[in-house]
Amino acid sequence: MKRFILVIPLLSAVIASPTQMKASPMPCSAVLEPVNQKLKNAKGAALIYKVQLYPPSAARTNMSILAVHLPQPSSYGSYDGYEGFASKTGEVSWRFKLYPTPEEESPNWAGRVDSISAEMTNVKVQVRLSNSKTQKLGPSVLTNNVQSCY
Repeated sequence: MKRFILVIPLLSAVIASPTQMKASPMPCSAVLEPVNQKLKNAKGAALIYKVQLYPPSAARTNMSILAVHLPQPSSYGSYDGYEGFASKTGEVSWRFKLYPTPEEESPNWAGRVDSISAEMTNVKVQVRLSNSKTQKLGPSVLTNNVQSCY
């Protein structure tokens, strides 16, 4: 009998307030995996969440990327850095510089973009080689897809 009495209020709470059961999946993250499986230690992470910029304006979406154990960009040819690159095929893309930490042998690379206004569904996130002089992007080194983050 006591179990029945306990179940009724719990069931009522779930039925009466279904919006609490539909929590937004933001913030969300994705692990970025190496394109070339020979890069065993290379990994990255993308964090996606809403930010309120100053001066106050409409909330925007931030994407931050951290990449670790990447080879020197010059080992791939005429590249001197890495960039974060995200895209919704046929709609929009975002490109932002990743900055190395001070470690000499294997720096971490990190960067962010705060101005995203599009919905973050079916977004391909990549860490790509770049040449700062020519502004050309090279091939992807780390990648993953974000199916839905809203």
